[in-house]
Amino acid sequence: MTRRLLLSYLSLAALVLLGLEVPLGFLYSRAERERIVTSANDEAASVASYAELSLAAGRQDALVARAVHCAERTGGQVVVLDADGTLLAASHRLSDTEERSLPSRPEVVAALSGRAATDVRTSTIGGVRRLSVAAPVGHPERAQGAVRITLPTQQVHGRVHRVWLGLGLAGLAVLTGVVAVAFAFARWAGRPIRRLEEATHRLADGSRPAFVQVTSGPPEVRSLAIAFNGTAARLEHLLASQRAFAGEASHQLKTPLSALRLRLESLEPDITRRARPGLAAAVTETDRLARLVEGLLAMARLEEDAATPGPVDVGAVCAERHRAWAPLFERGDVSLVLFAGSVGPVLALPGAVEQILDNLLSNALRASPAGSTVTMELRLHTPARRPFRDSRPCRVDLHVTDEGPGMPTEQRARAFDRFWRAPDAPKGGTGLGLSLVQRLAQAGGGEVTLHPAATGGLDAVVHLPSAEPPPHSPDHDSGTQGRPKRKAPALPA
Repeated sequence: MTRRLLLSYLSLAALVLLGLEVPLGFLYSRAERERIVTSANDEAASVASYAELSLAAGRQDALVARAVHCAERTGGQVVVLDADGTLLAASHRLSDTEERSLPSRPEVVAALSGRAATDVRTSTIGGVRRLSVAAPVGHPERAQGAVRITLPTQQVHGRVHRVWLGLGLAGLAVLTGVVAVAFAFARWAGRPIRRLEEATHRLADGSRPAFVQVTSGPPEVRSLAIAFNGTAARLEHLLASQRAFAGEASHQLKTPLSALRLRLESLEPDITRRARPGLAAAVTETDRLARLVEGLLAMARLEEDAATPGPVDVGAVCAERHRAWAPLFERGDVSLVLFAGSVGPVLALPGAVEQILDNLLSNALRASPAGSTVTMELRLHTPARRPFRDSRPCRVDLHVTDEGPGMPTEQRARAFDRFWRAPDAPKGGTGLGLSLVQRLAQAGGGEVTLHPAATGGLDAVVHLPSAEPPPHSPDHDSGTQGRPKRKAPALPA
């Protein structure tokens, strides 16, 4: 903002100075030229009057002295001619050629013809441009001769250049003053805006809202600071309320649900065989409600948390979750197989990969029939080879494939919507698992997609950005998605 204000003020000041100084410079230059011409005319008239008196008194030597004196005073050259064009006096030595050409010069011809007006011309003599002025000697009707004065034009140009230089220095001084004043004003106007910007960045980073104390600056900025402080206070209150709700709900809802499940299970010996299916359904719905609460709290914590993605050893996480879920899969007569090659670390939020795997494995277990297999596999995807070194990062694809009924295309398009469940989905789901998986992956810079598996089930692919630069060894695929060439042995459940 400071730079823009400075540029605005400087542009305005420069336009004003150009609008004033350029016309002033041209006017002064023209006036200076006219002054020089007028001065030369006056000198020529003065010498012509003196020449008339000298010729009448027969004092030609005095005329030469007068011509030399006038030339020294004006810095030019003076010559006096009689009515026939013969040289009478000169302030300097003339060559024969120059002396013979004097009577034919236009200004001398005009003066010898007795015209009252003088003829002003510029000519080049000896490589120096000169201004020539001629005046008649004696009465215009009976001219006794002519006086010619030549002045170097560098005198005029020197004066004009000094005028332009003075105007330029004055403009530069004015612009320097404008810069100093504009910089002070821009800092004064921009300081509260910079404070607001810093507070906004802290607020966007998830830090505690900081109130801005603005006591200076334009009134509009002070009003903006007051509105920002009110918004920050309101946001802090809302965030505090959300944190309090998440913490209290996490504790207060789990306890009654656990107690309700225990009470329902304690009723099993005391109810008839006909009522037991209803009791089992009530226990199932209680478990579903508990999972729904856990999913909602996880979504709330994810939206509230502003953690930065960091490197995660996805291979170690897959091995650990394989060990944790293997007994549950074995109880359901489903095999859980892990293919975990050396893919390196990935970028993800802390604990995000564990939650992603738990939700995908839970869905795969519910959808898999007895005797089927669920596969966990890690694949390294590298960029396509190019003639020059490719700086695009590679990614790691985590596949969770089951052999269940799968999902049609239209259902896969809606699978990540909150609370949406397929019409033929197994009972007990909440519709939050895949939505939470998608948000966890996107928070770390990844993505989740669903594809039909070759075995007829569903292939859930989690694309996670790699934390390492793309490899350039021939051991990796060039731009296609495939398994690593060295693969760890399968670990059956």
